[in-house]
Amino acid sequence: MLHVRSIWNGAISFGLVSIPIKLVNATESHSISFRQIHTDDGGRIRYRKFCELEDREVTQGEIGKGYEDADGSIIPITDEDLSSLPIPTAKTIEIVAFVPADRIDPLQMDAAYYLQASGAPAAKPYTLLREALKRSNKVAIAKFALRGRERLGMLRVVGDAIAMHGLLWPDEVRAPEGVAPDTDVTVRDKELDLADALMETLGEVDLEDLHDEYREAVEEVIAAKAAGEALPQTPEPAAGGKVLDLMAALENSVRAARESRGEEAGEHAEVKSLPQRKTARAAPKQTGGKKSASTAKKTAAKKTTASASKSTAKSGQGTKKTASKSTAKKTTAKKSASRKRSA
Repeated sequence: MLHVRSIWNGAISFGLVSIPIKLVNATESHSISFRQIHTDDGGRIRYRKFCELEDREVTQGEIGKGYEDADGSIIPITDEDLSSLPIPTAKTIEIVAFVPADRIDPLQMDAAYYLQASGAPAAKPYTLLREALKRSNKVAIAKFALRGRERLGMLRVVGDAIAMHGLLWPDEVRAPEGVAPDTDVTVRDKELDLADALMETLGEVDLEDLHDEYREAVEEVIAAKAAGEALPQTPEPAAGGKVLDLMAALENSVRAARESRGEEAGEHAEVKSLPQRKTARAAPKQTGGKKSASTAKKTAAKKTTASASKSTAKSGQGTKKTASKSTAKKTTAKKSASRKRSA
């Protein structure tokens, strides 16, 4: 950790205890960045900074901060002005409370940092705070100033270190108004049972196994162009069948997921999210009031339930041979598409 450059030096205020610390970034970006170029000759595009009053280019040392007032006038603000702000968090991470971790809405969580003990004198109080957080099963809520503004933070234990997550202020998180469907939709117990079965079949995943496939594909394109080779071919998208019924989609998803877990060839199947718009379209029909539409929907629901019951019966029955062959063909098509994507 010592080789990581600190971005802020200060102290943690824990009551009357002061813990000298250094703030270092806990995350790093591996995304590929591009330069802007002139497409005609490949020359770099650069931006120059001009003073609009003198109409000349200025150097970085000549550039400062200013606040634009309502009338358009600029009020200069220097780093010294900001460093002398009359707030206790200017150079201190001030702990204000300890709360259960589930009190923090994940929507509030922002950048992550590690708090590194600064020097030998900080070792004992740093360890004290860390062990106190462990034993309490709580997180610390703190206020601190960084990059010209006061921020909210959450301190928690990660291994043998104390990490701090920047938090958005509560008034910076938008309410989810108008996001959920505004149509009344009834979800049946059978549908929930199938959704639960799909969740259990998919199981858990080791996050260490997940990686950025988009970045890897971009790296392949860059390497191919640099070597003068042909670009990698885009795999053909999987042939997705038209989903006519939510229950059928759930049943097919559970079946494909179970096969991918080793009941057949042990390959990984791609399970797509169910399109919610199908349910949203069906809702107006439920409130339409026409008896013919209601009767048709009840009949379709009975047929779907009967189809689901038949699919769980023994495969040796003669009445299901055609359906089994159709399912086998769909499974084979999915496996073929999956092999093409992996290739």
